[in-house]
Amino acid sequence: MGLPTVDFEAADDLAPPPKLSKLYPLAVFILIFALMLSDYMSRQVISAVFPMIKADWGLSDTHLGSLTGIVALMVGVLIFPLSVAADRWGRVRLLVGSALLWSVATLFCAFAGSYSQMLVGRFFVGVGEAAYGGIGAAVILGLFAPDRRAALTGTFMSGAMFGSVAGVSLGGVIAVNFGWRWTFGVMAIVGLVLVVVFRSVVNERCLALYQHPDDGAQTPNDAGDVRVPLSSLFKGVSVIAAYIGSGLQMFVAGALLTWLPSYVNRYYDLAPDKAALLAAVFVLVIGIGMAGCGMVTDRVSRLDHSKRWTSSIAFCLASAILLLTAFTLTPGVLQLIFLGFGAFFAAGIAGPAGAMVANLTHASIRATAIGTVTLSNNLIGLAPAPVVVGMLADRLGLNAALQIVPVASVLASVALVIGKRYYATGLQQLNETTQNTAANRTGNAT
Repeated sequence: MGLPTVDFEAADDLAPPPKLSKLYPLAVFILIFALMLSDYMSRQVISAVFPMIKADWGLSDTHLGSLTGIVALMVGVLIFPLSVAADRWGRVRLLVGSALLWSVATLFCAFAGSYSQMLVGRFFVGVGEAAYGGIGAAVILGLFAPDRRAALTGTFMSGAMFGSVAGVSLGGVIAVNFGWRWTFGVMAIVGLVLVVVFRSVVNERCLALYQHPDDGAQTPNDAGDVRVPLSSLFKGVSVIAAYIGSGLQMFVAGALLTWLPSYVNRYYDLAPDKAALLAAVFVLVIGIGMAGCGMVTDRVSRLDHSKRWTSSIAFCLASAILLLTAFTLTPGVLQLIFLGFGAFFAAGIAGPAGAMVANLTHASIRATAIGTVTLSNNLIGLAPAPVVVGMLADRLGLNAALQIVPVASVLASVALVIGKRYYATGLQQLNETTQNTAANRTGNAT
């Protein structure tokens, strides 16, 4: 049975197809995952051309850093309000608008004639990418059974790792052979093509038709939808513990992503290009771990969703033990083996955390909930990790600083233990919030 398609211009006005295709949810997942790859390819490709634009425009390292930092800044500032907008006014519209904006902005970077113009282009890349992760995950989770949420979330989020490696690797090859401007042009074309394909296949009515019956949600535009208050995002100890635990564990992942190239350069005496290549292997392992740990979590928690907390705690503790052992060992093959296994678990909480938060928050604010997880990951983990480890390295040395990093995993496991203890209470609070909101709505209607 073929995939349902709709006209590009009138997608939201057409009725969905009368017969369901089992392939449609999978097709939506593939397209959203592909856009996630495009997102991070567009974000990270600039790292591959730093030496070239530095020479062309006479830029300082501070200038170069700002071209990356401006994207992260806009993501941090806009992720929450844009996620709220998606929940209220349509997730497909925001997905298409986001991808279109970052693709056009990346194309603008290809024609930039100065640092200031490039900075403007990167600014809008950040605006476009701000809420994509939360919105994309929300759409995916609504199409599949709840017992597959951890695997789906982990696999989707792993696109960030794979996209980063692909962006830097492909960007370097294109830049060397065709010039640095073509790197941005190619990434933009990839994004624009995916936007056209996505828009021709996905619309709000099709998503409503394919909504999984166990999800209990309606589309944001459905007039009959129960829309709970945003305050429920932070109602209860359990959901807050999930935010904190996820953020603390992502501190470890952020430290590895930032400092592994420098570590192998210093302690293995590798040239910067070879050090970056070896570090890229570990980035791929982190991405594989995000998907793999999500799959394992879904398998062990199929009959009891509270076991998602147990598996998350296990991933955090495994990460702590393996990485502490790795950075205690002297450089060599054995250290690399422990480092590889530690990297596998470093971001393993990504899938389970998304699934736990999805279970503890109402579907009408799911994009905002996943966006809040992403915000926590950035504010608690990914943003401070490079700076904190750098400060520790200045005082103690990089190896000693990385030996301290696993403490964050231990703290994450403590937060998750607390969250698991209050999980049943959190589910009860969600049920009460949903019933009260529905009752108030019925009362107002009468």
